Amino acid sequence: MAAGYFLIRTILLKIRVFLFREKKTDQTQNKYVIYAEDKRYWVFFKIVLEEFESRKIDVLYLTSSVDDPVFASDFKYVKGKYIGKGNKAIAYLNFLSADVVLATTPDLDVLQWKRSKNVRHYCHIQHAPAGSSMTYRMFALDYYDSVLLSSDMEINEIRYLESIRNLPEKQLVVVGNTFFDLNSEKIKNLPVEEERLFTVLVSPSWGDSALLKLYGEKLLEPLAKTGWRIIVRPHPQSAIVEKAIIERLTEQYKKNPNVEWDYHHDNIHSLSKADVMISDFSGIIYDYVFLFDKPVIISLRGLDLRPYDAHFLKEEPFYIQTLRNIGLELDAANLDSIKETIQNLSQNEELKNNRREAKKMMWQYRGESGKRIVDFLTKVGNI
Repeated sequence: MAAGYFLIRTILLKIRVFLFREKKTDQTQNKYVIYAEDKRYWVFFKIVLEEFESRKIDVLYLTSSVDDPVFASDFKYVKGKYIGKGNKAIAYLNFLSADVVLATTPDLDVLQWKRSKNVRHYCHIQHAPAGSSMTYRMFALDYYDSVLLSSDMEINEIRYLESIRNLPEKQLVVVGNTFFDLNSEKIKNLPVEEERLFTVLVSPSWGDSALLKLYGEKLLEPLAKTGWRIIVRPHPQSAIVEKAIIERLTEQYKKNPNVEWDYHHDNIHSLSKADVMISDFSGIIYDYVFLFDKPVIISLRGLDLRPYDAHFLKEEPFYIQTLRNIGLELDAANLDSIKETIQNLSQNEELKNNRREAKKMMWQYRGESGKRIVDFLTKVGNI
């Protein structure tokens, strides 16, 4: 049944591609192309685009958001283009013509997004800290030509996957992290709330092992009773695949004035307001720790790595090991005493030292990511 379902989807996509592909796309060769599947990825590409602009190098920025920030920018050398969503965007990308394509999107040549015969080099840029690619769905990066990394801590894991799958070695280039570089400057100008309540940010991932699906009211109820300000920031994917859970919880706590919900595409504002974060295995933990150096509580209960590349490794991936070192494990049996747990967390010197050590290891070349990325892309583009 599954095979039949995906066969039908593939046939429908091929028909759509044949009927609606844009002839000009096939005939126009672009030197550098960047694809953003959503406007929320602007924070990862902005620094790169600014570097292209400063060097007066033309680049085509494709986006699946009609209101992407690129269209409000005053770039001269960066051309923004909306290519639609879903199959329409895939059809465009499958017939793209370019020397180099940069994207955060995984699963190239695995699912519907196929390598175009007219693209010479595909480069993946991570949108989370070092090691995060091991929490992508299996085979996510296998068919990229290069991967840009935040640090060298992930190289051995990627090389191991290549070896057991008999894949050619990709170019693995440590360039730093554009998100951290951008926001480390941005937070300097954020407004300060002079009078505010102690704030807890609940920011889960999505899926069966994620925080809200596992605990829901069992976690939010004791938090709401603390009287503290509780900000719940669901993963963007939750609004799609876990809509019923989000709607139920929103309705249940709408009368609690200290519980608020954050759906803004930019997470930096909620991060800046929080005194402590509760999460699971989400990459937002590293955003919070590296940019604000504040304590976190994590939940790895029921984490099933079988759908992910991490499942193929000989040991637990570096990304998950580090989460255990920098965060306090959520005590599911004693959620009613979570207030006391949080109050004692700030005094934990071991976790504080581990957070700072992780930042040193996982965020290399701070402030240099834009330059290093464009250096690499132009080197590849001129070969």
